[in-house]
Amino acid sequence: MEVPCFTRHCVKFMCKLLLFLLCLWIPREVGGRIGTTTISNSTGSSSRPSVLRIGALFTFNSVIGRSARPAIMAAIDDVNANTTILPGIKLEVILHDTNCSGFLGTVEALQLMENDVVAAIGPQSSGIAHIISHVVNELHVPLLSFAATDPSLSSLQHPYFIRTTQNDYFQMHAIADFVDYYRWREVIAIFVDDDNGRNGVSALGDALAKKRSKISYKAAFTPGATKNDISDLLNGVNLMESRVYVVHVNPDSGLEIFSVAKMLGMMTSGYVWISTDWLPSVLDSLENVDTNSDATNLLQGVIAFRHHTPDTNLKKSFISRLKSLKDKDTKNFNSYALYAYDSVWLAAHALDMFLNEGGNISFSSDPVLRNRNGSMLHLSSLRVSNGGQQFLQTILRTNFTGISGQIQFDMNKNLINPAYDILNIGGFGSRRIGYWSNLSGLSVIAPEVLYQKPPNTSTSNQQLYSVIWPGETTKIPRGWVFPNNGKPLRIAVPNRVSYFEFVSKDKNPPGVKGYCIDVFEAAINLLPYPVPRQYILFGNGDTNPDYNDLAYQLSQNNFDAAVGDVTIVTNRTRIVDFTQPFMESGLVVVVPVKRIKSSSWSFLEPFTTQMWCVTAAFFLFVGAVVWVLEHRHNNEFRGTPWQQVTTVFWFILSTMFFSHRENTVSTLGRLVLIIWLFVVLIINSSYTASLTSILTVQQLSSQIEGIDSLTSGIQPIGIQEGSFAKKYLIDELNIAPSRIVTLKNPDAYIDALSRGPNNGGVLAVVDELPYIELFMSNTNCKFRTVGKEFTKSGWGFAFQRDSPLAIDLSTAILQLSENGDLQKIHNKWLLKHDCVVEFNNDESYKLSLSSFWLLFLIIGIACFIALTMFFIKVMCQYNKFNPDPDEEHGDGEVQVQPMLTTSFKGLMDFVDKREADIKDILRQKSKKRRRNQNLEDNLH
Repeated sequence: MEVPCFTRHCVKFMCKLLLFLLCLWIPREVGGRIGTTTISNSTGSSSRPSVLRIGALFTFNSVIGRSARPAIMAAIDDVNANTTILPGIKLEVILHDTNCSGFLGTVEALQLMENDVVAAIGPQSSGIAHIISHVVNELHVPLLSFAATDPSLSSLQHPYFIRTTQNDYFQMHAIADFVDYYRWREVIAIFVDDDNGRNGVSALGDALAKKRSKISYKAAFTPGATKNDISDLLNGVNLMESRVYVVHVNPDSGLEIFSVAKMLGMMTSGYVWISTDWLPSVLDSLENVDTNSDATNLLQGVIAFRHHTPDTNLKKSFISRLKSLKDKDTKNFNSYALYAYDSVWLAAHALDMFLNEGGNISFSSDPVLRNRNGSMLHLSSLRVSNGGQQFLQTILRTNFTGISGQIQFDMNKNLINPAYDILNIGGFGSRRIGYWSNLSGLSVIAPEVLYQKPPNTSTSNQQLYSVIWPGETTKIPRGWVFPNNGKPLRIAVPNRVSYFEFVSKDKNPPGVKGYCIDVFEAAINLLPYPVPRQYILFGNGDTNPDYNDLAYQLSQNNFDAAVGDVTIVTNRTRIVDFTQPFMESGLVVVVPVKRIKSSSWSFLEPFTTQMWCVTAAFFLFVGAVVWVLEHRHNNEFRGTPWQQVTTVFWFILSTMFFSHRENTVSTLGRLVLIIWLFVVLIINSSYTASLTSILTVQQLSSQIEGIDSLTSGIQPIGIQEGSFAKKYLIDELNIAPSRIVTLKNPDAYIDALSRGPNNGGVLAVVDELPYIELFMSNTNCKFRTVGKEFTKSGWGFAFQRDSPLAIDLSTAILQLSENGDLQKIHNKWLLKHDCVVEFNNDESYKLSLSSFWLLFLIIGIACFIALTMFFIKVMCQYNKFNPDPDEEHGDGEVQVQPMLTTSFKGLMDFVDKREADIKDILRQKSKKRRRNQNLEDNLH
């Protein structure tokens, strides 16, 4: 958060004032050091000093200090023993104890700066770091803090502050990812009200917001709060909805919170406790934490985040070395010991690089701090490091592998590759359930392995091992309960004046009834926890309420939920959360209908003109084919030309009613007739069904075919009072507001539609489908919908943003749908007789050729094949029937028999002959040929 300009000036003024006042502590004797001083060796060379001093500023008797002090001293010894780093130079450390006091810590820091230190290690307190940063900025002395994790210290306001541990900014994002992994939406932050606590919780809020979660309450307590203060604080948060607590406090007093929580029964099933890195720091400092039953019993089920440091042999040997020290103040060491050790080495590496590059260690008086007019403030004892700016840049580009991991800074002065171990405390200690890193998020694979792979923070890649939660259960806590403050859920119910089947006022408890209420009650009963609730009518009861206003009142915390026929639309979803829809909905157009008298030409309407023409043509064609196939075989198809024509027409038309009397005797004729009768059967059935529908179905009296034709006109349109349809028609479909007529109830619908636009009514009504279905059913289907639904939405229960009830009720609604209870409730309130879907007043209902072309194709192919086979047979007979030119009789005379001409007329005459006559002639010709052949054989 940006600080206003006035506030920044006040802070700078107060810091400088504090600087002046604290300088009164500086002894008078040091006030005479004015000018430039160069640290040199015994030979007088100024390039490589023999001794360099660094300072260390932290609280010795603290969880962090007891681990850091031995580590710092060990680092000084190791640096001096290493001949490759600062050769010929002895590195000395000056320790100052801040005594857990911001005021004394600042005084100690000023006294430390009198010693011309080239760098300062510490402090561990973020509050002290904020003040000291102004001092080191003025004196150009880098401040290497191994424990101040406040995210705001990384700002440009503190250029000489360098954090050698992980920034809480990353830890808060790790916690946010953990919260999102279990789909919790609200947490309560419990923190110490100091710079570190406030700024850390602020970073947590920002991280949660990116995951659509939030801090529902910030429970702050003062540093040094008593047990009673903590008890009062926890009693207050226990009455709230969220059961996910993030504890961000100091390690020296943090266990007191869990002690009080256990006493209040807040460490049982259903609670979630998440601790920042302070808790692992405490546990890692305890002796034999795995067997420390008091600590593990107190913290059973707690989730804790610990700085991740690679488990290397160097780290193991260093921890073993610290444990072997005789004068140590702690039995074990936490991660801050590693960061403190690496901080000293960072200063040593940077100093060595700085000197090797020609840097000069020197200090000079700051003219701004010189004594003037005999002032008693000995400010001249505070001296500026002349090479401080160059040394700072050297530190920031230093890169080496330390005990805590890779020591390298990014462009924001944060250590690269931030990572955390996620611990689950319980049983005989703690177990690691996974890791978090900024490259991969939550994972069960060590960050060192993931760094070798491309970054992947996708949801499917997030993994953790199972957790044993408070109460020794593996069931994931819901993360929230209804507030235990005696207040039931405030549920707003629309006070409608129409369509009472959906929701209405009731004299009996709970005070409301209807389809929507029954669905909500059934869903509530499926939840695994009780939901105290109170129904509150919304609206004056004279008109339907404004549902947009209902959503707004819900978003303003005037209600906790809204139950009723609330449509899920875009502008409402921006301010409230909806459940899964329990009723499908959408806008439709309604118009009046009347019965149209049948025309005297109605019998022609089942088929299109094209279909009639093609059918008639096939009747004639099939009749002709059957006559051709039967004419040579069947006497009923012979006679005078007039008799044959009438026979063909009579036969083919009688097949329409399957009443033909003429028999078919030829095989090909029977085949064609069977297929044709099947085609006639299909055509007859289709004609009968279509004609029946035309003569019985009601037709629309309006020419409106849907929303498109409605919007193109200028006639009035009716809508329901309080519906979102008005806004939709005006904003989305650009319909003039003057065309919109608000109707109060179904009676107004009937009146307006019956009168029509020319008599003060409306052309059509636009409303949601559930209302219209009920309306049409109750009016005996005197009205009909036209076109399709032109919006797709649904009805849902509305809740305040991020309410967990919305998710649980959505699951319950799906369960109601799957087990059939939702349909049963629908049948109870809304089951009416359905109206038959109408036809539009056009030719779309007529049967066209496209419905029968395959049948006509089949009969056409059958006729073609039959005719082809018939003519092949005729041509074969015709060739046999044609005699040789000379045929001898038995008396030896040659007789020339009248021969059939090969002209077309002769062929037609042959075709016209009866099949039996042709066969007789062919038999006689065959006998005659055999007889003549025998005579010739005898002559020879």
